[in-house]
Amino acid sequence: MQKEQNVRLVLASASPRRRELLSQIGLEFTVMPSTKEENAKTTEAGALVQELSRQKAVDIWEQLSGGQGQNPDADQEQIAEETQEPNLNGKRQPELLVIGADTVVCCEGKILGKPHSREAAAEMLTALQGRSHEVYTGVTLYSQSETVTFFECTQVEFYPMTEVEISEYIDSKEPMDKAGAYGIQGLGARFVKGIRGDYNNVVGLPVGRLYQELKSRGWM
Repeated sequence: MQKEQNVRLVLASASPRRRELLSQIGLEFTVMPSTKEENAKTTEAGALVQELSRQKAVDIWEQLSGGQGQNPDADQEQIAEETQEPNLNGKRQPELLVIGADTVVCCEGKILGKPHSREAAAEMLTALQGRSHEVYTGVTLYSQSETVTFFECTQVEFYPMTEVEISEYIDSKEPMDKAGAYGIQGLGARFVKGIRGDYNNVVGLPVGRLYQELKSRGWM
């Protein structure tokens, strides 16, 4: 039996893959992508994806809440009570909870985001072929009463790829909107020798960990 959802979830991402993953685990949510310019102060992969996921979540939460911002010194129970306005039936509205996420690929210490050109995609795939790399996804759950930020890391190993295979894969256009220039859930799967860790994390959202965080905090 599906657990009851006690919050109003908003996904601060335009990624269709993240939408699919949230739907797959039975969550109800709306989508409002953040368009905030990314401005990270760190280059360490785990810290980077956490910082960017938080920026996205805060951006959308402030838009939806009227820019009130979070007060970390306020009484958390009182905040939760005050932000749940009664509806026409006299029942409390669920608390707003925004999910922000960011994914990067890291190969030998170099962070690979989304390629901005065919040449950049080819350079990334050339670096990844025939070796292992890491995929980091940071997630922030942002509400008035609490903020949770975490990341997951999955190791992925690629088979060797020829220049022709790389070129033909780029021709498919699949690499152009994905961190590291490949999609493990698409044509890119043909080059994956193995993974160690959460597969969904590579797709773009570690929904197993996310669900456990929701459940442990009474949001489910």
